[in-house]
Amino acid sequence: MIEVLAKLGRGPVFLAGEVLECVITFTNPLSASSTSASSEMLAWASAQIHCQFHASENRVALPPSDGSKHDVQAENETVFVPNRGERGQCILSTPPKILFCDLRLDPGESKSYSYCETLPIDGPPSFRGQSVKYVYKLTIGCQRVNSPIKLLRVPFRVLVLHGLKDYQFPQDEAVAPSNPFLEEEEGLKKDSRLADLATELLMVATSRRSLHLYNISNTRGKVGTFCIFKTVYKIGEDVIGTFNFSEGDIPCLQFSVSLQTEESIQEEFQRRRGQPVSFTVHARHQESCLHTAQSSFSLPIPLSSTPGFTTNIVSLKWRLHFEFVTSGESAGTCLVRGSQSEAVTWTGVEQMEVDTFSWDLPIKVLPTNPILASYVSQFSSTNSITI
Repeated sequence: MIEVLAKLGRGPVFLAGEVLECVITFTNPLSASSTSASSEMLAWASAQIHCQFHASENRVALPPSDGSKHDVQAENETVFVPNRGERGQCILSTPPKILFCDLRLDPGESKSYSYCETLPIDGPPSFRGQSVKYVYKLTIGCQRVNSPIKLLRVPFRVLVLHGLKDYQFPQDEAVAPSNPFLEEEEGLKKDSRLADLATELLMVATSRRSLHLYNISNTRGKVGTFCIFKTVYKIGEDVIGTFNFSEGDIPCLQFSVSLQTEESIQEEFQRRRGQPVSFTVHARHQESCLHTAQSSFSLPIPLSSTPGFTTNIVSLKWRLHFEFVTSGESAGTCLVRGSQSEAVTWTGVEQMEVDTFSWDLPIKVLPTNPILASYVSQFSSTNSITI
């Protein structure tokens, strides 16, 4: 028996273009209950990164794929196929790397190997939507002599920041983005510079503030004013907005604000022409606001959510969805006197004529620092298997 342990050193979240580093340890455990321990042999071990794509058959019409090649390979147990047995299509993969050949482990002995690979910068981000899924995995294949291949899959998350691949690093190292508080190895210098650059670009893009004012009105008149200071955010940030109903002609009884993503399939891949767009609500705020002059809301963008992106099959966009309930009567008739005694009690009317309308405000959501996103990731940094 051999235990295989794979550990991602920095966590399970990466930016496209970064270097993924995984330490794989092979151990021949020494059991206390075993009377006669023996050496173990592995013929070879290899590792490869791939992205698996899966689409809902009810919503996405994909062209037929040629799966004959994979079927032939699946019958041959000596061929390393990282996505063997998985649903969907493998749309992206890195070249396989051999970790070792003919490894012998004595009882209690272990050996570790480091696997490093640059994540393709032009791939899609990790995404689990209602219509499609993009899932990244590092697969480690091991084989004993005259035995079938065993696969250890290490899932991880990829964030994509557009514009990184077009950036040219300065030739002068003195002016290149760097962290002066860390001693960097030469091989990891470019990778850390890429992470520093991404953090700098995200900070610049999301720190710009300018006042955006929107008049809220329906067919009967003005309801109020909505104010927001920026429309570009990182995942993990809060979307904050304020309302001013003091200058409105139409009383607003209630409002709700939803933070939503809009998942739409490109027209050529739609199962039915004009099929509806899929919406997902990530946060919601609802408030009764009759006779309220000002109000506000704060909606957090989950760190586990996917920033906006577009591929040849699917598009994901973010928006704020507003719903307003307004009175069909004037503000003065919204309350009635409930008693004629000295102690006057004011009560609300039992029935009221109301109008409802909605409004959508597009916003832009970008990735964040992958280290921050690792804290809430559903994936573990350590995975193991026994062969």
